[in-house]
Amino acid sequence: MFCHFNSHECFGWFSCTTRPIKTPRTSVNAGPGPIFKPPGGVPGGDGSEFVCNYSAMKGFKECSTSEDRGCWLTDGLTTWDIYTDYEATTDETLPSPVNIMPTGTTRYYEMTATNAPINADGLSFPEGKQFQLASGDKSAPQYPGPWIQACWGDTINVTVHNNLQGNGTSVHWHGIRQWRTMHKDGVNGITQCPIAPRDSFTYTFKASQYGSSWYHSHYSIQYADGLVGPITIHGPHSSPYDVAPDIPILLTDWAHNSAFNALVGEMLDPGILLNGQGNITAFDSSVTPDDPSKAHPYVLKLNSGHNKRYLLRVINTSFKTTFVFSVDAHNMTVVETDFVPIYPYNATNITVGIGQRYDVILYAADDSDDSVAESYWIRTYIPSGCGIHSSETNYSRTGILWYTDSDSDEKTVADDVPTPTSTPWPNLDAEPCADEPYASITPVVPYFVQLPPSNNFSHGETQQIQDAQTNITNFTVGDLALNPITNAPDWIPLRIDFGAPSFLNLNESRPWAFNEVVIPEEFNSTVWVQLTITNFNGFGPHPIHLHGHDFAILNVTEGPLQPGEGIVINVSNPPRRDVVMVPLDGLVVIAFKADNPGSWLMHCHIAEHAAAGLGLQILERRKDALAIWPNATDSPAVKEAGRVCDNWRKWQDNCQNWAVPCTEIFQDDSGV
Repeated sequence: MFCHFNSHECFGWFSCTTRPIKTPRTSVNAGPGPIFKPPGGVPGGDGSEFVCNYSAMKGFKECSTSEDRGCWLTDGLTTWDIYTDYEATTDETLPSPVNIMPTGTTRYYEMTATNAPINADGLSFPEGKQFQLASGDKSAPQYPGPWIQACWGDTINVTVHNNLQGNGTSVHWHGIRQWRTMHKDGVNGITQCPIAPRDSFTYTFKASQYGSSWYHSHYSIQYADGLVGPITIHGPHSSPYDVAPDIPILLTDWAHNSAFNALVGEMLDPGILLNGQGNITAFDSSVTPDDPSKAHPYVLKLNSGHNKRYLLRVINTSFKTTFVFSVDAHNMTVVETDFVPIYPYNATNITVGIGQRYDVILYAADDSDDSVAESYWIRTYIPSGCGIHSSETNYSRTGILWYTDSDSDEKTVADDVPTPTSTPWPNLDAEPCADEPYASITPVVPYFVQLPPSNNFSHGETQQIQDAQTNITNFTVGDLALNPITNAPDWIPLRIDFGAPSFLNLNESRPWAFNEVVIPEEFNSTVWVQLTITNFNGFGPHPIHLHGHDFAILNVTEGPLQPGEGIVINVSNPPRRDVVMVPLDGLVVIAFKADNPGSWLMHCHIAEHAAAGLGLQILERRKDALAIWPNATDSPAVKEAGRVCDNWRKWQDNCQNWAVPCTEIFQDDSGV
């Protein structure tokens, strides 16, 4: 027997619950649908003018309340809520299948990547690269970049102009599923050519998921120079909250030389930033800031008072560092991991790997207690072996939570904030470099992974993290690989060709080049692909990110398997996310449904490891992808990709355009 679970099949060796797929209906007599500000917003804060627009959904109304954040929209009969399967689609065998989601509006953004120095922590970084909006009050270059906001079911349209000197660029929308929109994933050499200087490209995709994420350049390691920004897709949550303070909190390591130089050398004067603000002297007291007024912790203002529940969106955008995030004396409840709503669990701290995101509810102190303070330290510890290192005792004190009625800008009030006297939660500095406990991560919308009735896992594929050898000319940093290619002479690191993206080669019958590291997966949309990723080469933990999907985590094993020891897998609603930490001398087993045709990058999100080739492409249902994007005549997407590539090749072919004209190797890394 089998039954349908929100359009995803589950089979007889599992129990399954039937829930109807929710589709919006239109009532002839109903009035316009709702327009409302996202729940919990702070009046006058960043993004406070933003509204969700469901005017096309006649008869529906907003149903989120402070005590029930799981409800989003309802007309009394149909409800869009935390239990709705956000990956449900119409029948793929029918013409033009679509995601089943609320009917929102289109959000238009236009921004430019440009060279602009950054002083985020008191010490100048002259080689900074920043995004800036094309117009409006915040049209100056900014780091982090502009806040991209949308509501569940919206279409997001972002035009990116490249005004960089000597660099192409592309923008990846981290964690966005890009169902049937592979060409908008923003990975040069795979889904597009880089956007050449003085050229533009428009990314359009559906907000079928909701929660917190970020966007970043995927042109080599360029994002670490400043080309990152937050994404919020407003939608339901699995736990009550009162207030959602302004912009998400971006955690990052930071250097004062370009990542392109750090790749072949060292990060110069490293430090830690929260939302683009830090204090270089707290991380290294031997450094003299050139602008001491800019050397201070990030300040998170909570001006709605004590006795409230605050929604925080925490995102790690680092170059190489994992963080343990906490707020002194404040408990929190974790409600979302990497766009996946989960059942709430309580914590005093969370470990956030590179590319990972957590939505948490912070419980503000009770001001009836005389011991309650006005300010508390926000801490970002670095687990051993997982990033940059500081010998300073208090390096982790990177932010201040401040209860205040002040309307001052948080980046100019450091001198006004009472210095916290709070103490950290115990043993934070002993937290391992590992994901949050998988037993705690239970998705609200359950998935049941299909395996053969025998539970024989031998049909899965194994990808090993290994030292690599390469004879590719000028690939000087290519020394890591993710995929064993049995008919190749050595382990081959990934290295893309900027000017020949996989998207424009879907119709070729030629074998893929070894260095393109293409793993074909020719299944139908109901089949689950299982991958075992091993890490037995002595390197530290690796945050592995898959584009185009989130994935189920079936097993995590720390330490090598003993002789005769098998892998125990969990297929009944396992944890899901899109970045998983592969432990040192251990392995993970992941699975995803082959329901998204295209070529999807899987890579380590330690930027220097991705640059060294630690990645591969999963070519999913090539024939189906070719049917979606047949050729330049019948596919506007292919035609536009060809235009961008033509402009890129013209620019690259003239070595006078390069950052150091005609005197350097143009591409000495993987390109992603």
